[in-house]
Amino acid sequence: IRTWQTADKMKRQRGRLKEETGENDNFRVRRYIAKYTINPAIAHGMSREIGSVEVGKRADLVLWSPAFFGVKPDMVLLGGTIAAAPMGDPNASIPTPQPVHMRPMFGAFGKARTNSSVTFVSQAAIDDGLAHKLGTAKQMVAVENTRGKIGKASMKLNDFMPAITVDPETYEVRANGELLTCEPATVLPMAQRYFLF
Repeated sequence: IRTWQTADKMKRQRGRLKEETGENDNFRVRRYIAKYTINPAIAHGMSREIGSVEVGKRADLVLWSPAFFGVKPDMVLLGGTIAAAPMGDPNASIPTPQPVHMRPMFGAFGKARTNSSVTFVSQAAIDDGLAHKLGTAKQMVAVENTRGKIGKASMKLNDFMPAITVDPETYEVRANGELLTCEPATVLPMAQRYFLF
């Protein structure tokens, strides 16, 4: 939620991004999605398996109704298996009881947990037979490119590296000479009204 509140604050404070086209904020949305999906996966050496929706990658997804995007998911899939979804009282006599709460589904129990997730370890651990030593049934996947060939330039849509200076007397922070200030937010999207019911 905080990611999208920050995106909204930055749009209100700094205006549209120069890369935007049309009447939408698609480029800003892509930038902020990358901040918590593909970029952490790249930084931790897991981007071959997770971090984006692509053929050959794990189907770890969160599905939302557009009105509740980022606030109340409709379904959480792990490895393509439903792991969590909103559900009302299981003893209800109607199919749509209220209130509904996020509850674990069949993908969160038993052997489904083993098949719907992986453990990321080093290649050396795999070569040393760690899975056999631990007696785990969960698949182990090696991380890659975590040293040497990784940096800010590797990040998708977030590779900007301004020269940051901090004045030790006034504590003013500047990026490429521009003073960075941020007024308190007067309104926050995706806040309490989304959680009334």
